[in-house]
Order: sequence, then C-alpha cells, then structure tokens
Amino acid sequence: MSTPNSPVRVLVVGCGNMGSSHAIAYSTNDGFEICGIVSTGKSKEVLNERLGGGYALFTDLATALAETKPDAVCISTYPDTHEAFAIQALEHGCHVFIEKPLADTVEGSERVVAAAEKAGKKVVVGYILRQHPSWEKFIEIAHEMGKPLVMRMNLNQQSHGGMWTVHRNLMKSLSPIVDCGVHYIDVMCQMTRSKPTQVNAIGARLTEEIPAGNYNYGQLQIRFEDGSVGWYEAGWGPMMSETAFFVKDVIGPKGCVSIVAKNAGAAGKSDNVDSHTKTESLRVHHAPLDQNDQFVQEDTWIDMQDEPDHQELCNREQRYFLKAIRENIDLTDHLQDAVNSLRIAFACDESVRTGQPVML
Repeated sequence: MSTPNSPVRVLVVGCGNMGSSHAIAYSTNDGFEICGIVSTGKSKEVLNERLGGGYALFTDLATALAETKPDAVCISTYPDTHEAFAIQALEHGCHVFIEKPLADTVEGSERVVAAAEKAGKKVVVGYILRQHPSWEKFIEIAHEMGKPLVMRMNLNQQSHGGMWTVHRNLMKSLSPIVDCGVHYIDVMCQMTRSKPTQVNAIGARLTEEIPAGNYNYGQLQIRFEDGSVGWYEAGWGPMMSETAFFVKDVIGPKGCVSIVAKNAGAAGKSDNVDSHTKTESLRVHHAPLDQNDQFVQEDTWIDMQDEPDHQELCNREQRYFLKAIRENIDLTDHLQDAVNSLRIAFACDESVRTGQPVML
C-alpha cells in the first residue's frame, strides 16, 4: 500500500466511454498510478494501447485485486455490477470511485454505503455535474429566484451506431430516467434544498430491441415540500426527436435562469457525450415590472469562460477523489445525496410501471 505522498495505485474496471476517460485522467495526474485494467472483452486492450501500453490486463476483478493489491478501484462497468464490485473492492481495503448510479437498487446502494463505513474507505460517486462550474453557477442563481421553483430539464438522445449499443446494454438493467435522471434529480434537490414528497412518471417502450419490462422514453415529475415542482425527460434511441431535446430551465417568483447551449442544442448533437455537459451561457431573466408593467431590467447573459469538456470534467472528478483520500474528506453527505437521488429515480420508475403516483 502507498505512503501518504506516493501515488495512489488505482485499478481501472470497465473501459467504455467513462472508464477510458477516467483512465486518461489517472494517466495525466501525478497523484495516481494505474496498476491494472479490467474488462471482460477487448476494450481493455484498446485502452491499454491508447494509454501507451504496458499495463497489466485482467478479465475478472477478483484476480486483479489479488495480483495488483491496489489502493483504489475505479468502477465504470454497467450498473448491474456496481454493488458487487464496489463491496468487493472495499472488502479488499480499497477506496472506490464509482460511476453513477451507485447500484441498480436502493437497497444495494445502502449496502455499498454500509461497506464503505465498515472499511473506513472513501467512495466517490461520478456525479459529473457537481464538478462543473457552470452548473454550480446555474444552481447558485436558482437560489436567488425565490420559492417555489419550477424546474424543467431534459436530455433526449437520438442514438445510433455505437451509442445505441451502449444504450441497449444500459437498458438491460435500467431505464433512461433512472440512469440519466439521477444527475438532474440531484441538481433539483440542490436547487430547492427541500424534501421531495411525491413523484409521478410516464414511460413508453418504442422499440422491440429492449427487454419487455423496460421503456426507452420516460418523463418524471417531482413535488417538493416547499411547493417547488420539477420535471425531467429522457428518451434514447434512433427514433427520438431532436426538437427541444436540451432544456435546462428554472423559474421562480423573481424570474428565471436557463442554460442556453446554442452549439450543444443543435440538431445532430443529441447523442454526443461532449455536448451533454456543455452550457456555453446562462440567460438570467428578471421578473420585476415598472408602473407600466414593463420589465425594469433587461435579461442578462453570463458567458461561461471556464467551460470544461467531458475529459476535463473527468479530470476534475479524479482530482476530487484524490483530495478526498489525501485530506480525509467526510463523504457522508455526498453518499447520502447519491442514495436519495437514486431512491427518487426508482420511485419514478415504480410510478411508470404502476401508473400511480408514489409518495416519498
């Protein structure tokens, strides 16, 4: 095991889009040293080559843990393996960075949190928007709009080719509103700082290419204790519309703030992961009127200078992971937020399947 100042030896598990990005982040950060790469298929060889070669490659986690004895494990596999892999890593005395969702059930996520407490190790969940300065600003301005808030968000993806393969694989275990929705539910909870009380959701299965019990289009609605309401919509697949697929909008008594991503919101970009986090600019609208019912103040635009791309966001996530390990940051709230957003997402899933509202 490492001394406090030596690099954290990290085992990379899962080498798809996110796994590769996290591996690149480790390879460019002196605080980390990759000690092995794990995947069931050929992706580990592709990633190994991309990183310059020479890394130990494994097909299963148990062997990799035994042979490399890492300090930390990065888990970017499909969600149905998250719980088992995280607990296995924690029981080996490793810190864990894990892609969202924390697990594919609420109970599973609670078991991961319990295992982290028992092991006394750090678990950081890949809530990428929490590392994004523009989204932090978006949440900050939402706090200035008064209460209640109306939050409108979506991310529909007209996926095809490799991205459609990824989506079909994800839908073997989760729906789009659970997999993607946890990000935006997390944002809504940060904006309202209020307890969610009820969810309603609808969904539709628009293709025979996914399991019979699942749906590739969903829309959820959340009511909060303070009177705030929010909706989020996610659809995946070659049939999805690219009209109004990128809406990020918050309205309060004092006005509204919107993410206006002219390039990311353009047609043909809906399944491009780099454009999903892009904000480009925030438009702030001020509601006050004068005696003639005309607006007192014109809309203000905030152009975001610090606009990290997808890779840079992953770099920042890993810098935070390193900081959490080295500075012994208390991640209790971080993990509780991850469990709560997942609990809300699964309540929405239940509402889709039963056709009934779910009380929280």
